Amino acid sequence: MFKGHPKGLIAAALSNMGERFGYYIMNAVLLLFLASKFGIPDEVAAIIYAVFYFAIYVLSLPGGIIADKLQNYKGTIQAGLLTMAAGYVVLSIPLMGFLDPAQTGGSSKMLILVITCVALLVIAFGNGLFKGNLQALVGQMYDNLEAEAAKKGPEALADAKSKRDPGFQIFYVFINIGGVLAPFVAPSLRQWWLGLKGMTYNADLPALCHQYLADPANMDPTAMSNLTTMMEKSYEGYAAAGDMAQACVNYLDVFNTGVHYSFLASVAAMLISLVIFLCTKKGMPNPEKKVKASVVEGAKEQVEEIAPEERAAMAKDVKQRMAGLYAVLGICVFFWMAFHQNGQSLSLFARNFVNSDSVAPEVWQFLNPALVILLTPVIMWLFGTSWGRKFSTPRKIALGMGFVALAYLFLVVLCGMIGYPSGTDYLAQDVAERLPKTGAWVLIVTYFFLTVAELFISPLGLSFVSKIAPKHIQGICQGLWLSATAIGNLLIMIGPILFNKLPKLWMCWMVFFIICVIAMAIMFGMLKWLERITAEKK
Repeated sequence: MFKGHPKGLIAAALSNMGERFGYYIMNAVLLLFLASKFGIPDEVAAIIYAVFYFAIYVLSLPGGIIADKLQNYKGTIQAGLLTMAAGYVVLSIPLMGFLDPAQTGGSSKMLILVITCVALLVIAFGNGLFKGNLQALVGQMYDNLEAEAAKKGPEALADAKSKRDPGFQIFYVFINIGGVLAPFVAPSLRQWWLGLKGMTYNADLPALCHQYLADPANMDPTAMSNLTTMMEKSYEGYAAAGDMAQACVNYLDVFNTGVHYSFLASVAAMLISLVIFLCTKKGMPNPEKKVKASVVEGAKEQVEEIAPEERAAMAKDVKQRMAGLYAVLGICVFFWMAFHQNGQSLSLFARNFVNSDSVAPEVWQFLNPALVILLTPVIMWLFGTSWGRKFSTPRKIALGMGFVALAYLFLVVLCGMIGYPSGTDYLAQDVAERLPKTGAWVLIVTYFFLTVAELFISPLGLSFVSKIAPKHIQGICQGLWLSATAIGNLLIMIGPILFNKLPKLWMCWMVFFIICVIAMAIMFGMLKWLERITAEKK
């Protein structure tokens, strides 16, 4: 599996695991945490989540520019890890003072929300310094591998080129190992903290507690009945709390404190990644440096000797490469919009419509990284066969869009058959009158299709960028890839809006199905052109 790959590949993947660990903790809890801590609507929490994930990826572009400008990729990566650790330290502090009934709705609530958002932006900036530049180092490893192989002949060069896609898949599967464990951290700590305080987990209680604290006199009778019933079952000291307001304050405080403590695990993960990187960075390459001015002057006469038509052909090649890059990035925007519903509408689906008596909704986020680890060897074997080698990287990306479409088609059929209403309408119903929740198998099937799609698109997209990017702007091109991801992440806020506003739940999933089918069709229409640009014509 590892034969023939650069020696620094595993070290780079291990260095990236800490960032992924923090990412998967945040991916699992952020939307639900914002709603449960501050009592804001799902749609508002979704906007904060989307802007955060937009910033995580779009800041990779200035991060790449900084590294390209300074020609200090390794130093930029180190700074990114330390910056992310600082942001997670702030999030780990359980500031809950605004929950005092006398202060509810006051300025302290807004201040703590602002502090939380600033911490998220600090994490995003650190990620921008880190993520794209580490990927650029991996791309350079394969550039160097191919350069050495070229000296040995065409056969050795062809073998070296065949290693790039599997190499990025190996890189991708390693960074998901931490993602398997991360979703368990926050729910486990929360469950332990709740149990210590004589409480049990109930996914519906935080929203009802905030609703009561905001306006108890005008609370809907059905909601009030649900709150009373759930509080009696979930809080042993409910009667001793004195009144419902104090009981709500106590429950929210305990419910969210455990999640705060989970961010300390992210701090530790960042520091571990930093140590690994510092110990192995000498063995990692730097992306090819820009030509210095003195060298340019010395080679000026040689450049002038190149025929005008040859210079024009070189310029045309660069333009074609960048056009191909932008075309694929445009398709991938819609992939990320649909895929990253795992932290948005799919998290709400797990909270509202999947039985969480024994497993908290955030925990199901482990399915994606676990399936990445399980399925990557299968996908690598498939594409390593004589049949699989017929598929170019652009074709694999197009097929990936098809698998995303299948995930949402499955949800359309399931939710249509059961007849689930919108998320808002479902929670407004009396507990006894609600349609029964579905089993975890629904999430398993959904994440299976989404993960196969991810393995067709995400690691191979990184490989595609490293193939097509001009050598002197590799950091910037990796930043462009992540910027496309950022735009897709900004659009993910659409999911919770559709989830709560459309009259039937299947309509929400149908929107994503249609978008993915259209994107797949466009990608297939561009295949011949993209294969020609990347010299992958089959």
